[in-house]
Amino acid sequence: MQRLTRDQMAARVAKDIPDGAVVNLGIGLPTLVGNHLPADKEILLHSENGLLGMGPAPAPGEEDGDLINAGKQPVTVKPGGSFFHHADSFAMMRGGHLDFCVLGAFQVSEKGDLANWHTGAPGAIPAVGGAMDLAIGAKQVFVMMEHQTKQGESKIVPQCTYPLTGIGCVTRIYTDLATIDVTADGLVARDLVEGLSFDELQRITGVPLKLAA
Repeated sequence: MQRLTRDQMAARVAKDIPDGAVVNLGIGLPTLVGNHLPADKEILLHSENGLLGMGPAPAPGEEDGDLINAGKQPVTVKPGGSFFHHADSFAMMRGGHLDFCVLGAFQVSEKGDLANWHTGAPGAIPAVGGAMDLAIGAKQVFVMMEHQTKQGESKIVPQCTYPLTGIGCVTRIYTDLATIDVTADGLVARDLVEGLSFDELQRITGVPLKLAA
């Protein structure tokens, strides 16, 4: 079994974003998605620090210190891109104007609950940012994360044990092992990595899964 690399995960997410979509990419892994969006699709990337029309990461040496995303990473701006006040940006998020957001996660429950801002561990630094606004404001919430923790525990769980970001908000989970839809009838696995059987994915995940037709 060969797990997907982070860039392969990002490319898989990018494949599912349709032409004309307005999308927010969360801090961390999701920022890589912007580097894999096909050039023949018009997809508007939104950043909560006040940018619409964000492009991929700049080439080394071509960074502009005034052009950054919400994670303070250098970005580019596509022709026609626009800038606006932080408050207006959050109004866009809360007002249902984003078609998709892609967020990282510590845990996702089998019912689509999301925990991605705090582990609750002593000394851990909370980092909610705009995650709660995105989780309840975007029309669809994609999560992009490794399938397991460094200790080998599944990040897809029966019930989140970390502080929640949103309840029942996640629609699809992309991991380094599979793509999993969150449906009213449970979790549906598709696109398993080469060499991984459904039975093994079920064992690793530890919550009930169904296999897509």
